Amino acid sequence: MSDYQLRQFEWRDIPAITAIYKHYVDNTAISFDLEAPSEAMMAEKFASILGLAHPLIVAETTGSVAGYAYASYFRPRLAYRYTCENSIYLHPDQKGRGLGRVLFTELLAQARSYGFQQMLAGITADNVDSIAFHEKFGFERAGYYKSVGYKFDRWHDIVHLQLAL
Repeated sequence: MSDYQLRQFEWRDIPAITAIYKHYVDNTAISFDLEAPSEAMMAEKFASILGLAHPLIVAETTGSVAGYAYASYFRPRLAYRYTCENSIYLHPDQKGRGLGRVLFTELLAQARSYGFQQMLAGITADNVDSIAFHEKFGFERAGYYKSVGYKFDRWHDIVHLQLAL
């Protein structure tokens, strides 16, 4: 992992982050977005996360964004302020190299430092790799929703996992 640097998000990361996310929108049911958001839309989303001072981490290798992760409010109502939901996306060429583990470990540490008490993950049920990944970090299954997302001409179920921070 010595060739990766973890750092806080910078505005110059928006084009690379948008491209990484676009890959998952266009090719997987990991995201339920049907069209990839523009750079402006991603910048708006990340401005909101930054404005809340929530964890937003970038992994970089040889000057390029290799992945990113963030944790932000699960829901906007004040009673949910200690509960976050995580997102982690790796450049497709960086999968299977241990970067996800390192990036997620840092995300958990920053989420705890922020003061979050619970972290949730909503994962497409057939994404068994992501479910197993979260379970390795101690997440437990907390809910299952059937046929809640329709993408690529079929219905998808969602598994919710939870970790006490």
